[in-house]
Amino acid sequence: MADIGRGRSDNGRDADVRPPPTHDPSPSAPRAAVRARAGSSPERERVMRTPSAGAGRRVATAVHWLGRSAPWTSAAQHDSTHVAGFDVAYRTPRRMPEPAPISRRRRRGLLLLALDVLALALAVGANAVGASAVSAPVGPPVWLALYLALTITAIAARRGYRFRLKTSPFEYVGRIVGATALAATLIIAARVVADPDPDAAPQVVRIWAFSTVYLIAGRVAAELAAHRTVDQGLNTLIVGSGEIGNTLARRLWERPELGLRPIGFLDNEPLVDGRIEAHGLPVLGASWDLEDVVREHAVEHVIVAFSTAPHEVTLRLVRRCRALRLDVSLVPRLFEEMSRRVTIEHVGGIALARVDRADPRGWQFEIKYAIDRIAGVTLLVATAPLMGILAVLVRLSSPGPVFFKQRRVGLDDREFDILKFRTMRVDPEGRENDARWVAETLGVFDEADDVSAEDRRTTIGRLLRRTSLDELPQLLNIVRGEMSMIGPRPERSGCASMFGDHVYRYGDRHRVKSGLTGWAQVNGLRGQTSLQDRIEWDNFYIENWSPWLDLKILLLTPGAILHTDES
Repeated sequence: MADIGRGRSDNGRDADVRPPPTHDPSPSAPRAAVRARAGSSPERERVMRTPSAGAGRRVATAVHWLGRSAPWTSAAQHDSTHVAGFDVAYRTPRRMPEPAPISRRRRRGLLLLALDVLALALAVGANAVGASAVSAPVGPPVWLALYLALTITAIAARRGYRFRLKTSPFEYVGRIVGATALAATLIIAARVVADPDPDAAPQVVRIWAFSTVYLIAGRVAAELAAHRTVDQGLNTLIVGSGEIGNTLARRLWERPELGLRPIGFLDNEPLVDGRIEAHGLPVLGASWDLEDVVREHAVEHVIVAFSTAPHEVTLRLVRRCRALRLDVSLVPRLFEEMSRRVTIEHVGGIALARVDRADPRGWQFEIKYAIDRIAGVTLLVATAPLMGILAVLVRLSSPGPVFFKQRRVGLDDREFDILKFRTMRVDPEGRENDARWVAETLGVFDEADDVSAEDRRTTIGRLLRRTSLDELPQLLNIVRGEMSMIGPRPERSGCASMFGDHVYRYGDRHRVKSGLTGWAQVNGLRGQTSLQDRIEWDNFYIENWSPWLDLKILLLTPGAILHTDES
């Protein structure tokens, strides 16, 4: 996708690797040396030592002072030169950032906790009403309270109250179902051992069902409400303004619902000339400016992308971010090979990431394709009356055939004829309606040669495209084994050959059958959108495939159709 060497950065000129100052035998030398390494003047040090007016800040300062290993020692005794091999990047800065960023992250976690407590309270009430309606006992309050506590604990143990990128409400379902099921299993086992009651299992199962439904409904409602409100994400600093850094900035800027708001780059040698990068984001400084940038721009999250900075410089920068209590995200060097199935193992102090990926040639995909054909036949029979009506409307809309047939490329680069309802008037010259998009994708578009394509869509054609009903005949392609229900959308033969030579990893999407819908489409990449992004989403689907992911795509498809542009 991108040349990792093009994300230029500090080239080793980090402040932490500069030679230490020469020794001064005067009594003030240790303090001066500390100020010199911190890059601060005596006036600035006095400002840094000035206590905040807020009571919360004073408490935090007291806790920080008491938590030090030897708070009564002098500055000279804390000089890193007195400890062999001590990395100054680990030292807690004298002046910590204001606590607002941390409190905002914690506030989000507390809000989720309060939401779950409210959902569980409603579940308890619904359980009581349901039990009284069928004249069944609710159960001892002690076991009920213990179940609720175990549920909250299980969610917290699975990091359910920590900040995560906001992707989809469905991300919470698995975590909540697992937590409530674990709590219910433990309670049933404990009640069988401690209090043999024949009604124990039904009582626990009933509260488990109510709590699971209410927890999921609460999380989904909260996420949908968050998507509709203007919520400023965490201020995010991106280290390295190479191609990957700029791509991350663009995607975070375009998707504010993820919860990270890019504010700029930290890079000594930006990818482009000047100090302004993609989307108007500025280059705020180099690696040695980290602490100043964090304070001036209230940075809350740091993403370390690719750069030409030496390993030592990047490592010390990450350690300084930890000392500043910032959340840090690292882009893996071989990110193309990463998947959701990653196991971290250790050989001594060296971490090994073992990546398990779905095998498109495995038996799982054989079962998937068999299910596709069965579902295709079922849907073809069920939608036959609707397809008959649409065929008549297409035939009456304008002269020409009912079906539009075109050569496309699918599994293993094999070509097949895709079927659609015709939505446009027949062009006697056979011109492509998206020739401009193809030229722009290949980087050969010339404004001087641009001739806007005529809008040849019929009235019924506009309706079919807006609702994606023009794709229904592709059920025949699925029944014949040429396509799948879910997978990458097939491209035209001529364009596929050109894209394969110019677009990174384009050919990798042909490892599976083409689909009627796909992961890229439910993420808004339909029609004339970024082909590079579409390829990345398609390959993500292939390498992280699971039946749950297919189900998730099917559930998201109706919403994607309703929010899509008919063009």
